[in-house]
Amino acid sequence: MHTKELLNKINELQKQKEYIVIVIEGGSASGKTTLAKNLKETFNCTVLHMDDFFLRPEQRTKERLAQPGGNVDRERFYEEVVIPLVNRETIVYRPFDCATMSLQSARKIEPDKIIVVEGAYSTHPELGEYYDLSVFLDIAPELQQERIWKRNTPDKAERFFTQWIPMEQKYFEAMRVKERCDMILPVEEK
Repeated sequence: MHTKELLNKINELQKQKEYIVIVIEGGSASGKTTLAKNLKETFNCTVLHMDDFFLRPEQRTKERLAQPGGNVDRERFYEEVVIPLVNRETIVYRPFDCATMSLQSARKIEPDKIIVVEGAYSTHPELGEYYDLSVFLDIAPELQQERIWKRNTPDKAERFFTQWIPMEQKYFEAMRVKERCDMILPVEEK
């Protein structure tokens, strides 16, 4: 992945702004979480995960899931994360746990001067205006498949291929995600 350009852009933004909110978008297995972790190590920043905002079971209606990007609770993300970020306040949010299909106890975060939001659906148009820099990790379908097979059981991998990736693709196309991001970083195998 070509991260030198990204690091340069973040350093440039730091000279211009006191607080920076960066968003990392991309398909499953593109390296969003890994890149966010690397940025945390480099800049000592706050990292927030969109996976913590998947819909609760009662929200998973046919109508909601039919919406491009509808399978995350962007409304709760806006209330619990975006509003406090905009107001430079403490973030208090309840992460969703896929294992129990429920919200967990509240987490309290004092945001650093750099905040990284990573995850699919994080650049939804309802959220995009609050970010200073948006990055799309562009992974080839073959590499994505290879990575998903390596890190999942066969049943879970099949769910990626038949359910989650088609939902991501629908969202990327309908919301023109790649076109709206400030940077596109191609993902390469190490």
